[in-house]
Amino acid sequence: MRITRVVGAALLTLGLAAGPAAADSTPSASPSEEGSAPTAAGTSFRTATEVDQGQTATASGSTGDYLYWSFPADAGQRPTVTATVKLPQEHAAQTWQVDVYDGLRRRQACQYGAQTRTAAPGTASLELACVLRTVRAWSEPWADDPLPGTYYVRLTAVGLKTPDLGLPVTTELRVESKDIGGSAAVDGSLAEPLVPGVAVTSAAREDDDASDSPVLSSIEPDDGWSSGWWSDRWVWTAVGGVLAALAGIGGYALTRGAGRPSRVPPGV
Repeated sequence: MRITRVVGAALLTLGLAAGPAAADSTPSASPSEEGSAPTAAGTSFRTATEVDQGQTATASGSTGDYLYWSFPADAGQRPTVTATVKLPQEHAAQTWQVDVYDGLRRRQACQYGAQTRTAAPGTASLELACVLRTVRAWSEPWADDPLPGTYYVRLTAVGLKTPDLGLPVTTELRVESKDIGGSAAVDGSLAEPLVPGVAVTSAAREDDDASDSPVLSSIEPDDGWSSGWWSDRWVWTAVGGVLAALAGIGGYALTRGAGRPSRVPPGV
């Protein structure tokens, strides 16, 4: 009976521990209203248009232009950038490319996806995609791992011929992320996310002069930076501890009294 009560308490503990993990497994960032989605793109890193994850940003431009957007990505997320380019009715073969850079303007490699595609003459549109590596909470200074902060998207046509320069195009951009969870957790975190101007702003707050410090990128996740401090790694750690305790209790119950002398008086 005592073992049954212990097992019941252990199962209750597992249920309480798994509850927050189940709640955390659902996407925390809800798509923003389409009415507030940007309808223009920047022309450089400094003028990149800020886009929330889940929004579909649109922009009009010309072939040969560089179109820039920026979005926030936090630790544990695996962002996917998709871009659609709608081409004019008459055009020669065009090659379009989407590149993603982190807050230090380091170009990030795509795990998979059609990052560069060529549209045959007369093609109405083409789609590009780039699935980044999982954003890590901390990394070695010499590494090129994705870190929490602002990410930049650059969309442009490469290798254009002169007759195709300046043709009107319309573009759509969408960024979504998959929460990877505890499998991507690391023991460490950045002091500040890689957001342009955030270090200057933090220093200005300490000097009570924040009004004079520019923030080049004000966009951040809905739950704030490092919102994914809870991961299923905590659950598996708790599960391992409870299973170890149950194994110890079970072993004690099976071997209980095996090596002890009998307490029954002789002759009874």
